Amino acid sequence: MVHWKKMWILLLPLLFSGCMISVSAEELYALPKLPEVYEALSVQLAEALSGGGEYAPPQAGGNLPPVQMVDLNGDGSDEALAFVRVSSEERPLRIYIFRAVENGYEQAGVISGSGTSIHSIRYADLNGDGVQEIIVSWSVSAEIQALAVYILEDLEPVQMMSTPYARYEVVDLDGDAEDELVVLRSDEAESGGSLADYYDWDSGNSSFQLQSTAKLSVPVGSLQWMQVGNLQEGETAVFVTGREVGADETSRAVTDILVYKAPELANIVLSSDTGVSTQIFQNLNLQPTDINGDGALEVPKPAQLLSDSAEEPYWKIYWHSYEIDGTDRLQAITYHNLTDNWYLIIPEAWDGHFTVRQNNASTTVHSTTFYSVHSHSADAELLTIYTLTGTDREAQAAKGGRTILRRQVKPDKVYAVTYGDAYSGWRYAVDASVIADNFKVIVNRWSMGEN
Repeated sequence: MVHWKKMWILLLPLLFSGCMISVSAEELYALPKLPEVYEALSVQLAEALSGGGEYAPPQAGGNLPPVQMVDLNGDGSDEALAFVRVSSEERPLRIYIFRAVENGYEQAGVISGSGTSIHSIRYADLNGDGVQEIIVSWSVSAEIQALAVYILEDLEPVQMMSTPYARYEVVDLDGDAEDELVVLRSDEAESGGSLADYYDWDSGNSSFQLQSTAKLSVPVGSLQWMQVGNLQEGETAVFVTGREVGADETSRAVTDILVYKAPELANIVLSSDTGVSTQIFQNLNLQPTDINGDGALEVPKPAQLLSDSAEEPYWKIYWHSYEIDGTDRLQAITYHNLTDNWYLIIPEAWDGHFTVRQNNASTTVHSTTFYSVHSHSADAELLTIYTLTGTDREAQAAKGGRTILRRQVKPDKVYAVTYGDAYSGWRYAVDASVIADNFKVIVNRWSMGEN
């Protein structure tokens, strides 16, 4: 477990005094006295910075400080890792590892690397021995990143693998309670192609090795999302979504689904006929999501709603979960309003019997009206969902018989609904409480940016 936050606060005065900022006598007098063990560590850090060194913390991910405290070997005592650049050296990037000893710290090992920066750092036990391996993403250049895994032998790092990569995930795909690596990279043998490499610990050879490779559908430069989730029956999978431009110049989302099917990694939606995924649909910037809360990820499959030819098309979204043999199952239908950050789970009986129109002419009142469909045309108004953002949004929400659905802060929004006269007599109408329950505010996912 990484305990860098507390330690970083404690070490901050010593790490930067005399190096990056000046501290007055009064400020020094006010600083808390550090525990003796951290004072001893500060001596080691100062030595690491001697000779022109400077702190070079990871640029992305969940572990960002220039000095991090991690119990690497599981003995209950934190090791310290310092990220340093020595520009004058041929391999300028350094990760110093310091072990705790009685009343202090001593250097146990160092990882050296070339490139412009350390992109990210992760810690994971990849062989089940209770010792964390160190996964380092090196920024070799503006275009190239390299991924390396270091095993620790008495805290001395030994490199086990290195590969160019575009994205990666640490995940237990084979269900053995030990993590593996799935690494996405360009296919050097096929221009524009891309591959997923599966690395696992080989106990027979005591090494972390490439076990198998699966083909992906789009070039790595077109990748949008890589995420871990479950299939319908609970198996762990990696969902990889990329973007391609079709012959008609429209942007399409292509999703690959990677699973472990002993003895190898498999892309369960890859067509043997075309060599690409069967899951290709209009790209609406929607990623696989557990849309119905059942624990499995569903893949979005947009289908166009009835619309006037002069209008931008509107879309309903079919969400499908998957089984390990690649078969899919419809789990939910939604209408997503990505402009106003909400969606409505559509009652199944509505499918084929509704369409929508948006009105965003006002800067503070946006509306989306649902219409019944009859004889291939929009008929009666059923209901309208409003997004209210002005300073008078609460007053606006109380007008015209509107009922508030949700309130959102940062940014401040109020969502409300009204029902048309035709709704109560519509054969597919559901209770207003169902509409309220099915209305959802889109929660933007925050990525630590490991990739």
